[in-house]
Amino acid sequence: MAASLLSRRTALFSGVSKLNSFLPAVVQQIAHYNPRPLWLNIKSPYIPSHESEKTPEWQKTEKYKRRLFGRYGGVSGVDPAKLWPSHARLEELMAEEREWHPPIEVMLENIAAREREKEQRRMEREKIIAANMAKMPKMIADWKKQKREAKQKQREEKIKRDKLLAEARERFGYALDPRSAKFKEMVTEIEKEEKKKRRLLKRRKKEEEQGSEAAESSQ
Repeated sequence: MAASLLSRRTALFSGVSKLNSFLPAVVQQIAHYNPRPLWLNIKSPYIPSHESEKTPEWQKTEKYKRRLFGRYGGVSGVDPAKLWPSHARLEELMAEEREWHPPIEVMLENIAAREREKEQRRMEREKIIAANMAKMPKMIADWKKQKREAKQKQREEKIKRDKLLAEARERFGYALDPRSAKFKEMVTEIEKEEKKKRRLLKRRKKEEEQGSEAAESSQ
């Protein structure tokens, strides 16, 4: 009988060991988990004295009082009525709430205002584009006119330069460099002569007009 009892116990222990070998490692870890106790002294908590000079300033703040009351409740000795914000602080909190979390009506109005502003900018941009497109034919015509005038001026300058070079060749018997001082002196002299001729022609024309007016008045 003793032998049979011993054999049954041996079989039982063998079955338990086999069962443990089949359990997942995570289940075994959970089964053997022994958490550390939360050391929270509820009966005699540490309540700093506000009158003591050894108490740090941060333990005298309203924030720390709220923390004590939240941890220990009425045992902390903190009056919960004094934890409410003052009227000035409450106004600040309400202003912050209105600024950062406005009502849905205000949010919808802000969205509508942004959409109106966006639409206004689009209409102004399209208006500017339409005005520029209306000016486009005149701008193209002016550009073509400027190009023609620039080409005409280049041709006239080339003709004038070739004429001056030919004049210098006739005067000195050889070609001059347009950048030389001798050529520039010749150009200055020619310009003075042409200016003098224009003044003489202008004076002669004026005298002829005066003579014709005198003849008409005498008749």
